[in-house]
Amino acid sequence: MVDSQAPILIVGAGQAGVQIAETLRQEGYTGDLLLIGNEVHPPYQRPPLSKKWLLEPGALSALSLRGADALVRRRIELKLDTEVTAIDRAASRLRFANGEQLAYSKLALATGALARALALPGASLGQVLSLRSIADSGAISAALRRCATEGRPVVVIGGGFIGLEVAASARKLGAAVTVLEGLPRLMSRVTAPIVSEAFERVHRAHGVELVFNAQVTQLRGSAGCVESVCTADGREYAAGCVVVGIGVVPDDRLAAAAGLACDRGILVDECARTSDPSIAAAGDCTARRLADGRLLRLESVQNAVEQAKSAAVALLGRERPFRAAPWFWSDQYDIKLQMVGLSHGYDQVVTRGDVQKPAFSAFYFQAGRLIAVDSLSRVQDHMQSKRLLDHGLSPTPEQAADPLFDLQSLLREAKPATADGA
Repeated sequence: MVDSQAPILIVGAGQAGVQIAETLRQEGYTGDLLLIGNEVHPPYQRPPLSKKWLLEPGALSALSLRGADALVRRRIELKLDTEVTAIDRAASRLRFANGEQLAYSKLALATGALARALALPGASLGQVLSLRSIADSGAISAALRRCATEGRPVVVIGGGFIGLEVAASARKLGAAVTVLEGLPRLMSRVTAPIVSEAFERVHRAHGVELVFNAQVTQLRGSAGCVESVCTADGREYAAGCVVVGIGVVPDDRLAAAAGLACDRGILVDECARTSDPSIAAAGDCTARRLADGRLLRLESVQNAVEQAKSAAVALLGRERPFRAAPWFWSDQYDIKLQMVGLSHGYDQVVTRGDVQKPAFSAFYFQAGRLIAVDSLSRVQDHMQSKRLLDHGLSPTPEQAADPLFDLQSLLREAKPATADGA
């Protein structure tokens, strides 16, 4: 058990870092608690940065995770614009860029992720942008508006969530948009072809040029600014700005330098414990090794929040495994894509709803058992599917595909059995 008067330090003042701090207080920790962030802004929400914020940038307070008063009430000290340069595990101290050092009894890492850089000639030209922070979102919003006003095209590299959300915003602002995707379909790493095809139709209907199997070779420009993107097939796409959305890299640099076990993220167990019993980690910076040897990396608000709760409890010497079905979402035009579960390894997909509209859900099965559901503007399907997966329940593929079958009935039928088992 942690000495109630000893300091706990949290590196990273985003969703996971704030949740760790708040859970520590809720679980009875009364000692000193310091939340350390490397940005100048107080803790803020990131999901809106690629969605509504691009269209309607507003007051920073609208993105606030917790107001200053709320942190003060919980006696959570906030240290912003501060770069941690090293973890001295032997001395249980953090070292900062300004030469300062701070001792800790327990340490939490919530360092998030970095936008994956485009390692190609011309990638450092002006108006080649990526999205991770408030500053990034502001720069992209301004670039999209400028392109719309000047009649210059926007080129998006990457047909995943971020790239497609940026493309949708650019079209809403009136800019011409080309999306260059290196694989044969949109969002191919996370969705079935039928979902990819639905979003392909939607984006084309809104005037987006989609180019698949596009291997970008270089970016060209003049006067320090990008003017075009070249691909391996000899084509060149004019660009007033380029938005790079090719994924993220877990920020495990501090952890790796300190000798913590890392593998494309800080390795943690289901209780968010690292290889050092004094250190926990949560959020986008982490990865978990599954029983089959695969690495599980979840980039979502839900994972940040729930894993952070586990991390806080672990720092207090207790266990609280995070096992709920993961969920994610994306807003593109007027379509809300909500995803629950992990579809890796599926062998059957059935749909419920109107695929052409599109307003449908794709149910992923493995050996006849439900493992994940993607819902396009079908909120009720999403909520019911989340409850089914959380309770370990599965409809048959035939039941999932039947719009008249009540998914909720499976939950009602399971309640008596649960009560008997208790």
